Amino acid sequence: MEILHSGLLQRALVEIVILGAACGALGVWLLHLRQAYAAESLAHAMLPGLVLAALAGIPLLLGAAAGVLVTAVLIAFAARATRVGSEIAVAVTVTTAFGLGAVLALSPDVPVGLEGLLFGDLLGTGTSDLVAAGALAVVIALALAAGHRRLALVVFDPVAAPSLGTSPARVELAVLALLALAIVAAVLSLGNLLVFALLVAPAAAAMRIARSLRAQLWLAAAIGAGAGVAGLVVSAELDIATGGSIALAAVALYVLAAMVGRAQRPARTSRSPIEALRGS
Repeated sequence: MEILHSGLLQRALVEIVILGAACGALGVWLLHLRQAYAAESLAHAMLPGLVLAALAGIPLLLGAAAGVLVTAVLIAFAARATRVGSEIAVAVTVTTAFGLGAVLALSPDVPVGLEGLLFGDLLGTGTSDLVAAGALAVVIALALAAGHRRLALVVFDPVAAPSLGTSPARVELAVLALLALAIVAAVLSLGNLLVFALLVAPAAAAMRIARSLRAQLWLAAAIGAGAGVAGLVVSAELDIATGGSIALAAVALYVLAAMVGRAQRPARTSRSPIEALRGS
């Protein structure tokens, strides 16, 4: 296999395993908290920041961070538009930002290789990218471990959470902050169009198979890493787009998990919130 003899592919392999595991575990909480739309919104709406950073010649990570910050603020204001509904307001905000990014991308001053902003450049992984991915994984792991009980309480019993000293709003805000961090760290490798696949597909697959929350988290991390490895190997062997191959691998694993989960469904029984918390 070519991947065993290429330093370029080996660095890409390490990068995607780290990103896949981190994004997979975080995605479980995003789906439980029904924040999948927020993940897609932040991933797509950072495009203007990326393009402006490319035009200005500044680090793309700074542009990505600025794009996420501005989008988050706009979404927060748009969500207050009760007359049209928060979902519609957020959708308008996100599509406007993405449209603005597309218009900026057509500028003749945009450097060659803009497609890397959309679909990523995993094969261009360098030392700094590996450091950023490793730091992301550590931050997400520590944050999820420290807040596990509060997160589980908000997911399984949000009504009782405030009386037990846990604010659902603050917990959701913390998860969204981790989401923004994950997107910023992963966007250069996976692109702002494909990072969403690793945030949602592995988590959805794990939730179709595993019952306990801890099992879902571990399984989602494994599926995320496995999808990255499978996609990278297929890309190298068939000489096809790396980011798209990884996204398709993640979706394929979800389809497989859905089939397994459907076969297991008759044996499942519903659990109360208290039982779910004990099993988390």
